[in-house]
Amino acid sequence: MMNIHILCVGRLKEKFYADAVAEYQKRLSGYCRLQITELPEEKLPQEPSQAQIDAALRKEAGAIRAKLPPNSSVAALCVEGRTRSSEELAGLLRTWEIDPAKHLVFLIGGSYGLDEALKREAWVRLSMSPMTFPHHLARVMLLEQIYRGFKINEGSRYHK
Repeated sequence: MMNIHILCVGRLKEKFYADAVAEYQKRLSGYCRLQITELPEEKLPQEPSQAQIDAALRKEAGAIRAKLPPNSSVAALCVEGRTRSSEELAGLLRTWEIDPAKHLVFLIGGSYGLDEALKREAWVRLSMSPMTFPHHLARVMLLEQIYRGFKINEGSRYHK
């Protein structure tokens, strides 16, 4: 069974997001060993400078690197990543299932995204859409797409 780890910057506060995440965790339990780790978002002033944002992203990147399991394939979610169809993500899941890396790790940044160096280090960069979404919603969307990918790979009617 595949090990999937989602590292998220920021904590879910809204109950509706937490409920959706719990539902997909339950659904995914038959397909993978899923672990979600929340890391604190760096505190910034109301109108931070780019230098302050960059420093916060570097600090968050250090916390992310400290939590990366050894022997991982990393997928960074970022706006400049490549958008993929659900079928393409299902194909990536099939590839990762036979990959010698023991963990597939998805990174979701906080309000200001992910550090540039961290994104460059990722095996793949994925974009959910060219539209902007709250990073908490991105977590739910990612979990649904992972679930959909497993259902596509098994030939289920979930994906129509």
